[in-house]
Amino acid sequence: MKKFLAMALALALCLTSVAAMAEVNISIAHIGPTTGPAALYGLATLHGAEIAVEEINAAGEFKINLINEDDEHNVEKAVNAYNAAMDAGAQVILGNTTSKPCEAVSAVAVEERVFMVTPSASSEAVIQGLEEGTYKDNMFQICFTDPNQGLASAEYIVEHKLGQKAFVIYNNADVYSIGIRDTFVAKAAELGLEVVGEEVFNDETTDFTVQVAAAQNAGADIVFLPIYYTPASLILQVAAAREYKPVFFGVDGMDGILSIEGFDTSLAEGVMLLTPFVATSEDERVKSFVEKYQAAYGETPIQFAADAYDGIYTIVAACKAAGVTDGMSAEDVCEALIAVMPTLTVDGITGTMTWEATGAVSKTPMAAVIENGVYVIDAE
Repeated sequence: MKKFLAMALALALCLTSVAAMAEVNISIAHIGPTTGPAALYGLATLHGAEIAVEEINAAGEFKINLINEDDEHNVEKAVNAYNAAMDAGAQVILGNTTSKPCEAVSAVAVEERVFMVTPSASSEAVIQGLEEGTYKDNMFQICFTDPNQGLASAEYIVEHKLGQKAFVIYNNADVYSIGIRDTFVAKAAELGLEVVGEEVFNDETTDFTVQVAAAQNAGADIVFLPIYYTPASLILQVAAAREYKPVFFGVDGMDGILSIEGFDTSLAEGVMLLTPFVATSEDERVKSFVEKYQAAYGETPIQFAADAYDGIYTIVAACKAAGVTDGMSAEDVCEALIAVMPTLTVDGITGTMTWEATGAVSKTPMAAVIENGVYVIDAE
């Protein structure tokens, strides 16, 4: 009997040891602006990542050590944040949240052979290589690239007959805004949507009277805003003061407009935007994510949070497919994940995703409309 018990104990210890060995520990660094003017985005991606990490760690098999570094939406500080993350033992980067910092960091990471998945940096320059026509092999996006947003917006407006005369207001100091504007205008011309005018602004602009007046005087019945939520909120305020009521149509950077402190959300009633995520969706996985997010952070998640949540799950899916094991160097993890990313299909809360070798993601956007202070899926 004692011999039997000894053998059983030895077997149990052996199985425990095998189980322990089977768990893969991996350090993932989130890099984004958790302070500063773009903190709403960086906090969203951090919090979305935290929920995914909590779920994955609870499930077993993978144990994620999540490192967070604040880049303040600043190129120089972004590189410093990357270096700090690597010093802390990061093997994979979830970041950067915004495009310009991500461009800078990815240029370093491709040389050092560190794998990156950005939840929300949508500029095509993020994934492009140093030479024309080339792409970084280590850099993959969860969000749409800027050109795809411009194309999809023009197609949606025409298909759903939202307007006949479009006017574009964009930031000519921002690669994100410029990239979407360029493909929107080209696609609009191809589809027969008349662009009756354009106005620009820059990062220092706070008065949008000229831009809104130009759209109104041009007789535009739809105003396309390939911009972020802060200038969009100012444009809506001017339009309301002028009693100008076109359809305002934006892109993913406008997600967050309902969270601006002091903003009268009634001014955004009827605003439309393309997005891969709507928090009011009846999808069970979306509902679960939203409930956990609200319980943890006291607010409704925006698309950036959902993209980061999917980003963590994408990294884990790639690690599983590549057979990543404990103790692998960042360089070895990078090479392993590069090989499998174009073969993956990940069914996330922002859609079913596949990737080209260029790093660009393929998934279908939804159109959301703001009704009664919340985003709802457009039923048209």
